[in-house]
Amino acid sequence: MIRAVSIVGMDAETPPGRVVVVIDVIRAFTTAAVAFERGVTEIACAPSVEVGRALHRLLPDRLLVGETNGLKPVDFNVGNSPFEMSAARLDGQRLIQATSNGTLGLARCPDPTALLAVSARNVGATARWIASNHAETPRTLICTGRTAEDWACATYLSGLLNGSAPRRADLIAGIMSGAAEHARCYAQLPASERVDLSNDLRFCCDVDRAEFAMVGDVRKDHVVLAKVPC
Repeated sequence: MIRAVSIVGMDAETPPGRVVVVIDVIRAFTTAAVAFERGVTEIACAPSVEVGRALHRLLPDRLLVGETNGLKPVDFNVGNSPFEMSAARLDGQRLIQATSNGTLGLARCPDPTALLAVSARNVGATARWIASNHAETPRTLICTGRTAEDWACATYLSGLLNGSAPRRADLIAGIMSGAAEHARCYAQLPASERVDLSNDLRFCCDVDRAEFAMVGDVRKDHVVLAKVPC
């Protein structure tokens, strides 16, 4: 039996008792996937930079990762960049990540049956994890951004979950369209506020590079992601 799949924006109410998949392709959960590939063991996802800083004061041994308006805060160790993350020495590290959309989207889901973070980089593994662990549970896919890339990823994942064969080329085209939307928005800002995505896009478009799901554990004021091979 094919289970119902709902695709919604971040402002939608998510009913309890569903598998909830939170999508952020450019760039939060691409960055998270690259961090796990580089040897990170756990990512505490905070709904804001303020909560991220508070967690870091409690857990100062963890690296603080993320962005405000797309740019790395001065007191953070690493920005919200998969390119930057790919060059970091991370084996055995635990992170705290705080971003404007992706990590906030995770925190807005207080009572899911299961909670996952996804980008194009681990979309196939996410579909396999859901099929293996929650085949009979309805699913909600939350697009945390308004640009095309998250919706393209949601459409692709929905196709996988429903047993069809979505086209990878369509997903990549959606990511590139979303990146162009971001670029047009950034071009209207002062130079000091612009975000250069050019080095990150090859990571964002690398569909199914990561063969693991990123499964969330809801805590009081954040969500902890773990890497689950599948």
